Amino acid sequence: QAQLVESGGGLVQAGDSLRLACVDSGDSFSRYDMAWFRQAPGKEREFVAATANVRIGSGTKYADSVKGRFTVSRDNTKNTMYLNMNNLKPEETAVYYCAADRLGNPARWEEFAGDQRSYHRWGQGTQVTVSS
Repeated sequence: QAQLVESGGGLVQAGDSLRLACVDSGDSFSRYDMAWFRQAPGKEREFVAATANVRIGSGTKYADSVKGRFTVSRDNTKNTMYLNMNNLKPEETAVYYCAADRLGNPARWEEFAGDQRSYHRWGQGTQVTVSS
């Protein structure tokens, strides 16, 4: 079964930047809707950003808390999704997960893209720690 593997996490200071990557070992990456979620200690997993499959084109969606600071992108030739994170905050310390699925109706992509229940393929996560 195709796997999702995240990388790029680490320990940074508040205000620093990081770039996460998620590589899909499968052969249909461009057809998948992809997303980043994160889970901080003692908290529920939350949506961060999503990017639509090739049918929808350049659709992206962000959590309000990261708009203007984070950028999600994908390179379908490399089966890879990225998350560029700027001006990181200590409260963004978490394990960051990538997720993949085919969300179905393109007209409702915005509705489902931020819901973790929409995704059935998950990576193991990469730790991001932001010190103050």
